[in-house]
Amino acid sequence: MKKRTTIFTLLFFLSVQLAWSTENDTEVIRKRVITEIQKQEASPELINTLVSTLNPDGSWPGINYTDTSRTAFQHGRHLDNLIRLSLAYTKEGSSYKGNKKVKNTIGLALDFWTQNDFICENWWWNEIGTPNALIQVLLLMDQNLSKERAEKTLPIIRRSHLKAQGARESGDRIKIGGIQAKTDLYCRDIEDFEYVIEVIEGQIKFVTGRGMQYDYSFHHRDDRVNNTLSYGLDYANAFAEWAVYTAGTRYQFSEKPLHQLIDYYLDGICKMMPYGKYPDPGATNRDITRKGSLRAFGPVTPDRLLSVTDYRKNELEQIVKNRNGEELKTPSFGAFFWDSEYYTHQRPGYFTSVRMFSSRNRNMEEPYNGEGLLNHYRGDGTNYISRTGTEYFNTSPVYDWQKIPGATILQKPVLIPEKDLQKRGTMDFVGAVTDGLYGAVAFDFKSPHDPVAAKKAWFFFDTEYVCLGTDIHSNSGDPLATTVNQCILQGDVTVMSNNSEQTLTKSGHVLNETKWVWHDSIGYFFPTPIQVNLSNRTATGSWFKVNRQSGSSKQEIELEMFKLWINHGSNVNEGSYQYMVIPAASKEQVSAYAAKPDVEILSNTAEMQAVHHKGLNIWQVVFYKNEIVELDGDLKIKTENPCILLVKTDGRNVKEISVADPSRKMNSIHLSLNRNINRSDENFKAVWDETKKCSEITIDLPQTVYAGKSVTIRLD
Repeated sequence: MKKRTTIFTLLFFLSVQLAWSTENDTEVIRKRVITEIQKQEASPELINTLVSTLNPDGSWPGINYTDTSRTAFQHGRHLDNLIRLSLAYTKEGSSYKGNKKVKNTIGLALDFWTQNDFICENWWWNEIGTPNALIQVLLLMDQNLSKERAEKTLPIIRRSHLKAQGARESGDRIKIGGIQAKTDLYCRDIEDFEYVIEVIEGQIKFVTGRGMQYDYSFHHRDDRVNNTLSYGLDYANAFAEWAVYTAGTRYQFSEKPLHQLIDYYLDGICKMMPYGKYPDPGATNRDITRKGSLRAFGPVTPDRLLSVTDYRKNELEQIVKNRNGEELKTPSFGAFFWDSEYYTHQRPGYFTSVRMFSSRNRNMEEPYNGEGLLNHYRGDGTNYISRTGTEYFNTSPVYDWQKIPGATILQKPVLIPEKDLQKRGTMDFVGAVTDGLYGAVAFDFKSPHDPVAAKKAWFFFDTEYVCLGTDIHSNSGDPLATTVNQCILQGDVTVMSNNSEQTLTKSGHVLNETKWVWHDSIGYFFPTPIQVNLSNRTATGSWFKVNRQSGSSKQEIELEMFKLWINHGSNVNEGSYQYMVIPAASKEQVSAYAAKPDVEILSNTAEMQAVHHKGLNIWQVVFYKNEIVELDGDLKIKTENPCILLVKTDGRNVKEISVADPSRKMNSIHLSLNRNINRSDENFKAVWDETKKCSEITIDLPQTVYAGKSVTIRLD
């Protein structure tokens, strides 16, 4: 009996200790959350204004409280005011800490909100924006807020919960889970907090629907549009935030999801950003029409990840240095995101990308909430080029939206209605091959908006890349143009035209027999001199033209822009173009390169687009049908299937072959190579055929969720 009593006593004390430990951990996390909220600023001048201008009913002048539409809802300013006042009242060192007037202002402004309970037509405000702001107020004020006011506020906050409409599998589920977890911390609801933390941790996974894709891009909706730098960024930020809050407690995340999140951050998010610092315009959607959306990212998330793990520490530390302005250093890479039809290419001196769409995804995000109204063509083989990352900053109001870099677009008097902006593609042959450093991209393009078709390809190396277009057709009476670039004008524009080098005055120009153009340390080289159109002058527009949100300014602004394009004319039949981009180069270097280019264009036909880099001994080939390409000397390679190849040689023999199937329909690729190879590895087989005097090579291709991914085999 005495022994049983001792056991019961021991179990009782253990349960008490466990409960105390659990409660202590949640209290630690709650304090960390509050400390993070308190990092926001609230200037004394702002607080004084907010206190002195509050109306007797708890509203502020200048806020339209009537319009709750998707394009308005200025109520967010009221919520932000509440947070600033709560910071001023509770934050150590604040000159307004404990101030009765501030507390009274908070109470009246909070009463005004709970009495009116403003509901926006955009669900995001109701389930994320408003609850997130109000839970910050409650956590900051805590016991300084009356029980009655807190009880009236909590039902509004609790619209953010894991069974809410917006808590779908994707970035929003983690954000909503985070708000619910903060509500649990405020209410000291440990049981529900434990459940929510498990849900947040479980969201870090690969999916085939909404969420993190197997190629480390991110899809927020079933349209399979690339949302990596919008919803996908929020997804990563929210997880990193809770990784820090829970670190060192019984709720800390396990290594597997933490490591996977870091892989996604470095190999997905950061590879869609010049130098891992600036958003690539090619990876943005309607957010490009928000003022300041292309500004440099800060170091908060990589800093948070570094604070909880050493996994890929050096890479995260370099991203932090880049973003802090300590240095701008980046590894070279070529990356293809086959789930999103998007390729990126980084070198120490530049970053570029290609955005496409296919029968597997849609061309662009819909213009939700009146944003991105003119984005019709931004998925049509878009090829932005960045040297500094600031070339396209805040250009949306003045942009010519029918001249998108890299795209071949019909120049119509008026765009189709915005409601018809998003379309699913009809093309299967869309993809890229890469060995992780170099890459070739193929886009068998058919416009979903206009009678335009073209075979477009890009070939990426170190100091240059090649852009080819062929089999271009358009039976419209409107002119057709392929835009080389459109960006902020920076300094002089120099051209080699009609065998004469000249610096252009600021105007519009039609340049005949143009060999090259140089602007802002980027050269545009035309191997066969052609007529090009160039504009280097002031453009005008307004934010409201591209973004119908009530906060968008209707004031006309001006910005000097550089625009270079090829005019194919009207009713085009079998049109073509070819040019090379030489980034990070002086005018003299561009001139020298044009005189002796390192890349030769082997073919630009409807059957095959191919180039050869003589210095690197690299061949990149897009096969639209069975063809033979001649390599060094008598070295030849033939494909039995449409595909993309990247071949490296040593001048006599093939060292390496990378291959991809843009159509995603084949199990394997069959090649013939006139060199004796007899070997088998895990994913390929080569057998010498004495009769044909060639090796028959079969390369197995990735399937299911990895279909479209490249395969590289070494033959040396």
